[in-house]
Amino acid sequence: MSFRRRPESRVLNGLRNPWTPVFTGVTTSYEVGMDERQKKELIGLLNKDVHFGCPMGPYTTFRVGGKAEALCAVKDLRKLRDLLSFANRESLPYLVVGKGSNLLVKDAGLKGLALLLEGEFGALEETEGVIQAGAGLGLAELVRFSQKRGLAGLEFLAGIPGTVGGAVAMNAGAWGKSTGDVLARVEILTADGQRVALNRSALGFGYRKTALPVGSIVVKARFKGTADRPEAIGERVRDYLERRKAGQPLEYPSAGSVFKNPPEDYAGRLIESVGLKGKRVGGAMISDKHANVIVNVGGASAEDILSLMNTARRRVREQTGIELEPEIKVVGG
Repeated sequence: MSFRRRPESRVLNGLRNPWTPVFTGVTTSYEVGMDERQKKELIGLLNKDVHFGCPMGPYTTFRVGGKAEALCAVKDLRKLRDLLSFANRESLPYLVVGKGSNLLVKDAGLKGLALLLEGEFGALEETEGVIQAGAGLGLAELVRFSQKRGLAGLEFLAGIPGTVGGAVAMNAGAWGKSTGDVLARVEILTADGQRVALNRSALGFGYRKTALPVGSIVVKARFKGTADRPEAIGERVRDYLERRKAGQPLEYPSAGSVFKNPPEDYAGRLIESVGLKGKRVGGAMISDKHANVIVNVGGASAEDILSLMNTARRRVREQTGIELEPEIKVVGG
């Protein structure tokens, strides 16, 4: 049996669509802003689908961050290949951004190209128990689709506000399960514009990381489900969502877990043990509900959040000898 959903196009001009982090891309020591020739060439490539000096705050779940030098909405593979060619030729850094759920953009903003995957990158289909999803598709939609098709295994992704591409690139997960557990194959576009298919065994999955080629961009992924009743799948999805609601401060903007859990311990427990639960800097606060979550209680800056991250790392290191590793991606500056 085969089922296909038409890809949706999210509107960039109205600034209605949250960005979506797929933390792949190239960053360099690039410091100089784009010149007028480069901007004109970008407009020639994308027409109305490029915005210059676009504020990042509305497009990250932290609701903070400076401006992106150029925000590019990319709606098909050909345009993506053209943009990578342009970026490489002009030595411009680029970053694919998802729903902004695991991303902290510094107040100084992002240099180069911030790429938003939409259009055909939101495609979704199922054939004989295999779900194929575009990199720009939201995880919530993927989970709903798998439930409707009676394919179990992806329930743990419920409530994670990311995209398929971001989940693959970072091996996103929860409740002891990770994206790599259910992934069958991924298609990428390499930095030099080649389309390559990689099986799960070639991806080198680790805790919140995937060994993708440097500069490559996830464009499509295949997931293998297990047949089950949609009602049973729905019950597990609701359970995961309730557990997330009970344990996390969803009433405030945040990026979820800030640090990776160290081996055989929990970052939240360590931060709480050194007395930092509820600590505030400006408009940012280490949540009094979950110490591994920093929330924007109103008017926070990226610098406020970075200050709390640095304090937590230093205090935990000094008192326990454990070095916390950030799970969120800090970019820009």
